[in-house]
Order: sequence, then structure tokens, then C-alpha cells
Amino acid sequence: MQAIFINNRKIGQECLPYIIAEMSANHNGDINNAYKIIDMAKASGADAVKLQTYHPDTITMDMKTPDFMIEGGLWNGQSLHELYKGAYMPWEWHKFLFDYAKKIGITIFSSPFDNTAVDLLEDLNTPAYKIASFEAVDLPLIKYTAQTGKPMIISTGMADAQEIQEAIEAAREGGCKELAILHCVSAYPALASDYNLRKLVDMQQKFDLVTGLSDHTIDNTTAITSVALGASIIEKHVTLDRNGGGPDDSFSLEEEGLKGLCVGVKTAWESLGKVDYGRKSSEQGNIKFRRSLYAFEDIKKGEMFTKENVKSIRPGFGLPPKYYEEILGTIAQKNIRRGLPLSQENSGIICNLNNNKNL
Repeated sequence: MQAIFINNRKIGQECLPYIIAEMSANHNGDINNAYKIIDMAKASGADAVKLQTYHPDTITMDMKTPDFMIEGGLWNGQSLHELYKGAYMPWEWHKFLFDYAKKIGITIFSSPFDNTAVDLLEDLNTPAYKIASFEAVDLPLIKYTAQTGKPMIISTGMADAQEIQEAIEAAREGGCKELAILHCVSAYPALASDYNLRKLVDMQQKFDLVTGLSDHTIDNTTAITSVALGASIIEKHVTLDRNGGGPDDSFSLEEEGLKGLCVGVKTAWESLGKVDYGRKSSEQGNIKFRRSLYAFEDIKKGEMFTKENVKSIRPGFGLPPKYYEEILGTIAQKNIRRGLPLSQENSGIICNLNNNKNL
């Protein structure tokens, strides 16, 4: 499974997961909110902040026939055009936000929703592209984006295995060399029980690509758990105020949540480590508290070891308990006072003590 690079940051299973703070519509029509979200992403430890680049007239039509109306959920009763008109980010903001992110030292890129959005982002020298889950079936858009030669991340929400494969092939046909895919549940918010995170492992095996998670649950548990199953990218919506009234605010992370995500993901990834059965440095001081064989009574030289005068107890300075059955019925080689550990010298038992360096 190959890694990808965004602004020289390597992304892959051997690397700390890449965290994307998705601004989405949470600027709520105010560019100052957008600046503050970029600041928040940087201060929280995210690797990148992501925008969405579309115009309501390029993503849908201004119609209120049943096909274009939303029924149920957060946006019930709105037409698609009304939703996107209220949510979209004015294109003239993009350069200011790209320049600001560069100034403070955080990567910024966007999801284009049509070819003109790709053209705009190319003019801004975006370092990467994200294809949103609803656009994963728009193979012409994927091919057009891929022609830029930039790294691409495709969200796979609602896509079945064949549609994911088709999106990957479209990206490859378009010329994309660095490609990642995200497992996603396209519900807002989404239930943790719908995520079926074991799918991440299957996606890695099936598609052999850098794989991550676009998480729409309302807390961090699902995202942090995904790290243990190989997620190399974590994307979460972020906001200044979960009660801000914007279209995506209610299921987005505020600053403390984003900080918690960054810390939790780092801890989860570090805890994975490697396959290692050796004793850890943090354990060395506690080995003395393991059980070992001690004289429970005074034992004279030539006296037999019995269940009454030898016990397996803490601390661990005596012979390991695995020699207990072997010792019973044998003869003490020296006088052993009550409370002293049994050893090779006083028991006569020949032991392999390579793993008991404290003895």
C-alpha cells in the first residue's frame, strides 16, 4: 500500500494519521468566521483545513418541484438550491483564505463540485483535492480533477464496491498517481453503529490504497477507534459554535472537541506500536512484584521441600513458580531461613533464568 504526500507530509499506515478539519458551511456567511476556523484548526493540531468550492447554480437548479425538495433530516423543507445558496462559500474568499492558511502554516485545500471549481483551485495552487461522497459517482469530474496531477482523496459514502472501483479507475485514467479513499457514512449526523469500521480493513485489502475515515458522528469515539483498524486519514467537520444555527454546525466539533480528536488519534496511533513480546522499560521496576518461590518456614540443609515449607508468593526474587512441582520432594542444599527466596544454589534445581534478570 503506497503512501501519498500533501505539502511534503507523508500519509500512510506507518505515519501518524492525517487530520483534516472540514470547514464545510460553518463559516455561516461570514469570512471572519472562516478565518477563525482556520486559526482553530491550526491551534488544535490538525494537519489541514478543508473548504468546499461550488456555486448553487453549478451544483443544482433553482427548482422547487418534488425532485429538488429535501424531506426529513436537518434540512427538511428546503430546496437543494436554497440549501446550497445559504451554505456556499463565495469564490472571492478563496484566495484570502488560502493566503491566510499559508501565512499561519496550515495546509488548506478544497472539494471541487464542478470543473470550474477545479480551475479556480488550480489558480490558487491547491496542494490536493477531496472528492465529496455525493460526487464519487461523477466520473467525469474525477477524471478532470485527476488531470491536475495533484493528490486526491475520494470519500466513498453511499458508494458500493463497484462504484468505488469505478471512481478509482477514473482517477487513475485521469492521471492521478497519489490516491486515497475514505470510508464514510453520508448521514448528518451519522450513527456510530452504522459505520461498521471493520470495513476499513476490507477496503485496504480490496483496493490497496491509503484508506481513512470521514466521520459524521457527533463525538470522537468512532474516529479514534478507526486508527486501530488502519485509518491513515481522519476527516471531521469543525465549527466555532455547535449551536451557531448553520447547516452543519450541530454535528461538527468545536475547538475542545478538535483538540481532543488530535490528542486521541495520536495516542491511539502510538499505542499500536509493533509486535513486541519483550519486557517494556516501564515494566522493569515492577518485575520484583511478580510471584516466586520462598521458604515459608525455616528449612534445614538436607530437609525435604514440601507444600508447607515452600510457597509461591510475592515478591519475585526467588525461583519462578513454574519450578514449584519440580522442587517438591527434593532436598535443600543449604539452610534456608523463613522469608528467604529459593535459588539454584540453595535448592539444587538447575533453571533457565535468562528472563529473570532481577534474580
